[in-house]
Amino acid sequence: MSLTRFSQGDIVISTDSLVTSTWSGNTNNLQTAFTSSANNFTSPTSSGFFHLDVYDKVLTDTSAELQYSVAYGNRLGSGSPDFTNDSGSHGQNASRVTYGAYRNLVFGDENQFFTFDTHTPNDIYVINVARARYKQTLKPGTLNLQLSASLNQSSTTATTIHLTDDSVTQNGSAKLTNLGRQFNIVSGSSGVRSGSVLGQVAATASYGLFYPDAGIIILNPDAFGQRSTANVPVHIGPNRQRGEFVNYNTSSADCNNELLWRAISGAGNFIIDTEEKVTSQYYFARAKNFEYNYTTNPSFTDGSGNLSFSSMINNPVTYITTVGLYNDSSDLVAVAKLSQPVVKDFTKEALIRVKLDY
Repeated sequence: MSLTRFSQGDIVISTDSLVTSTWSGNTNNLQTAFTSSANNFTSPTSSGFFHLDVYDKVLTDTSAELQYSVAYGNRLGSGSPDFTNDSGSHGQNASRVTYGAYRNLVFGDENQFFTFDTHTPNDIYVINVARARYKQTLKPGTLNLQLSASLNQSSTTATTIHLTDDSVTQNGSAKLTNLGRQFNIVSGSSGVRSGSVLGQVAATASYGLFYPDAGIIILNPDAFGQRSTANVPVHIGPNRQRGEFVNYNTSSADCNNELLWRAISGAGNFIIDTEEKVTSQYYFARAKNFEYNYTTNPSFTDGSGNLSFSSMINNPVTYITTVGLYNDSSDLVAVAKLSQPVVKDFTKEALIRVKLDY
C-alpha cells in the first residue's frame, strides 16, 4: 500500500466562533424567571443564605431548567445569621463562606479582597450562570443586564440600571485571573461603557467584574446604595443596611440574595450569549494523474499476481470512495467517506478536502 505524505501547504487550520443564546430554548432575553425561596430560609444553614436558584419556568413545571443562581458574600460575616450562637462563632455564616469561596476562586489568596476600580467594599453580589447553559464561555460584549432600583434609599421613584461589560470599550483587553479573563461591569450596553471613566459611581467605583470563562458576574453592592450613604444614585432593596436581618424564618425578602433577585426580575431584561471556539483542520488530499490508478484489492489479481481484468492493463480505472489519514507509524487514525465515488485514471487528478473539527 502506497501512502502520500502531506506537504506543509496541504494542511490548513481555521478557527470559527459559534455563538448562540445562553438561556433554555435558545431564548435571547430572559425576561421572566422564577425561584422558590419559601423553604430556603428555615435555618442559618439553609441553602437560600448561600444561593438562590433561578429557573425559566415555575418549579411545578417538570420542564423547568436552572438558568442561574444569585448569592451574597460578606468578608466580615454580615448579612446572614450565624451558624451557631456559641462564644467565638460571630460572623461564621453563609455570607462569610460565600465571600471566601469566590475570593479563593478568583485570587487563590485569603488575604485579597474584591476591588471595583479603586473601591473595596466588604461584600459582593454574585450571579453564577448555570454551567449547562453555556458552551465554552460566555461571550464578552453581549451582556445586557438591567436592575430595578429606586433613586435612593428613601425614594419611591423607580429607575433602571443598565449594565454591561467593557470588553468593546477596552478592545477586548482583559485581566487574567484564576477564573480566566476578567472584564469590568459598567453602565452601558453591548460591551460599550457610558462615559469616559471606569469609576462611574461617585468617581471611585465600578459596578462589578465579569468572568466570561467561568460564567460568573460579581457586583459591587456599594454601587447600589445602603442606608448609611444617602447620596448614592440608586438603591436596591428596602430601607435598611445590608447585613441587617429581620425574622428570617418568615421573611425571605430580608435575605440579601433575594434583594438582587428582585432587582433582576423586576427589570425583566437579562441578555448574555454563549460562545464556542470550533477549530477545523483541513487536509487537502491530492491524487495526481499518475497516482492511485490501480487497486490493492486482492480480487483484481490471480494467484500469480497477474491482473484478472484485461481492461485494467492499458486503461486502468479506479473509484475513490474513502480517504484514510495515517500517522508516521502508518497507523490509520481517521477515515473520511466521500458522498459519491470519484473516478480516477491516468488522465484525471483528484483534489479531496478532508475537514476535522475539534
